Amino acid sequence: MTGRERIMCALGGGLPDTVPLFEANINDSIVLKLAELLLPASSPRVNGRAGAERFEIARLYVSIVQALGLDSTCTGPSARMKRLDERHAQDKFGTVWALSEHGEPFPREGPIRELGDLRGFAMLSRLNRRDFEVVKYVIDATGTDRAHFVTITDPFKTSWSLRGSMENLLLDYRLDPALVHELMRMATDYAKAAIDMAIEVGADGILLSGDFAGEETLLMSPTHFREYIKPYHKEIVEHTHQGGRTIVKHSDGQMWPILDDLMEVGFDGFHPVQPQCMDIADVKRHVAGRMCLVGNIDCRILLPFGTQEEVAKTVKETIEKAAPGGGYILSSSNTIHPGCKAENYIAMVRAAQEYGQYG
Repeated sequence: MTGRERIMCALGGGLPDTVPLFEANINDSIVLKLAELLLPASSPRVNGRAGAERFEIARLYVSIVQALGLDSTCTGPSARMKRLDERHAQDKFGTVWALSEHGEPFPREGPIRELGDLRGFAMLSRLNRRDFEVVKYVIDATGTDRAHFVTITDPFKTSWSLRGSMENLLLDYRLDPALVHELMRMATDYAKAAIDMAIEVGADGILLSGDFAGEETLLMSPTHFREYIKPYHKEIVEHTHQGGRTIVKHSDGQMWPILDDLMEVGFDGFHPVQPQCMDIADVKRHVAGRMCLVGNIDCRILLPFGTQEEVAKTVKETIEKAAPGGGYILSSSNTIHPGCKAENYIAMVRAAQEYGQYG
């Protein structure tokens, strides 16, 4: 089987020849460290995170995917971040983000403060095919033998980013429901258009990114999820399937309260099954035959601080729990963030290739 065939087989609930490998994101700093280990003659110096897409990092990423024999790629369109100062950048929608050395920025100020701010806020006009240049480069450079995923932001995350913080949007759930629905409508239309562009450049699947839960429970009540988010999810999933592509929902945290909702709207996969709060054996028993599981290798403690032997042991144990019967794709429990050891990521991949054989 090719990598693409493995991934698509697992997402369809089938049994591929080996457990497929996927990673939602490998941080730039880890790409450079992996290049030093795997491609010592190809390691450039790259400074900064905001600004124009960096094709040199993309080139190294492609080489790493090929060197490690990964079954898939995962890239995302540019948000066209413009650096304001050393600590802040502004995206194409006008949200100001605080930059973090840990990889994930967070919004400090959004352009939407009240319902009236949405008048004339032409979000779709800010979607540009140039945003997908690096995505297209990676897809073209790695070829059709691998499955290519494109990360599209969940309308929930888009909405709270436009509001300047998640807290602001969650307060709106009680204080201004009309604003919530208008934001979700606009963000859903944008996500669907972005999915269409991803398909145009060769995407096989979509990763809908945005968290709904902490480690104890959801960030909102299940009732609010079903009122403000689930109908829009259904629309996005149907749109993706009509385009002939698969779609995986990403959310960290304790997702048991709405796991059935994800299956009801038709998501093909669930990522990343965070090990701190979801036992993958229990989740596999619950979703078997209805939704593929993706992830579960701990990137909080194990990949940053564990030994390579501990990584291999965990990979073997996870495969034994999640892989029987198919419908499982191995990846980290979120991303390969700046705190992870590049050596441990390599150990994770090698262990999956060693222990992931079916039959």
